[in-house]
Amino acid sequence: MCSNKTSLTYRDAGVDIDAGNRAVELMKESVKRTYTPGVVGDLGGFGGLYSLAGHAMSEPMLVSGTDGVGTKLRLAIMMDKHDTIGQDCVAMSVNDILVQGATPLFFLDYIAVGKLDPVKVADIVRGVAEACEESGCALLGGETAEMAGFYDNDDYDVAGFAVGIVDRPKLITGESIKAGDVILGLPSSGIHSNGFSLVRKIVFDHKQLSIDTDVPEFGKTLGEELLTPTRLYPKAVLPLIEQQLVKGMVHITGGGFLRKHSSCIAKRRYCRGRCHYMATTSCIYKTTRMGQCSLA
Repeated sequence: MCSNKTSLTYRDAGVDIDAGNRAVELMKESVKRTYTPGVVGDLGGFGGLYSLAGHAMSEPMLVSGTDGVGTKLRLAIMMDKHDTIGQDCVAMSVNDILVQGATPLFFLDYIAVGKLDPVKVADIVRGVAEACEESGCALLGGETAEMAGFYDNDDYDVAGFAVGIVDRPKLITGESIKAGDVILGLPSSGIHSNGFSLVRKIVFDHKQLSIDTDVPEFGKTLGEELLTPTRLYPKAVLPLIEQQLVKGMVHITGGGFLRKHSSCIAKRRYCRGRCHYMATTSCIYKTTRMGQCSLA
């Protein structure tokens, strides 16, 4: 019970409204740089508005995806480096909708923090915005939630939501894949944003390494290598989609190659043949070798 002489404020409860407003001011320009012709209105509305005018399609379909960064965030927190983790957030969703032939239209982010540091949040959002620019989609909106007492002061979580568009006749499903078709693999930038619970177990617990350990094979510290952001594939893949050269795609995340590729191969069809060349980044190879893990 509060006495009549004492009134509690949000700040007393650990929520700093002024810090939230400051964060919005710091991220504004980054967000506005992502705006595409489809964006209607400005920052600050209850909902982000996006016009589909100008998309000449016979049967337009929206494709949506959502994902988070996962425990890779722990590395960003340990290194106090927060300007690249936003790309991981965007890539995990944008790459997912891309495999169905969708052109990314817009993205929304959600950041939950223990204690709101305006500069840190602005760094995170700047990474999100730069990844949106590279992917050709607008950062249409977002939410930053200060959850005092739920997260530790330095902890936070990041998730995102991507929406794209595809003409239904051009939807990529894998149904037309047939014998004799060629499987191509695009290289990753590293471990991307999956499996970091296992990665951290291997390098920190099993091998007793630290984020500052210099690894000659990487030419940088372990932390710097592991924090390499997830590759964004739209620029590489969209031109092929537009030429209708792709019959099926998979985004290799949780579950690995063998489980993921089966999702785009129709039932009773199998993938078999020689692998002429498969590039494995040194980070993936060295980490799996440390933990005696299978690359599949």
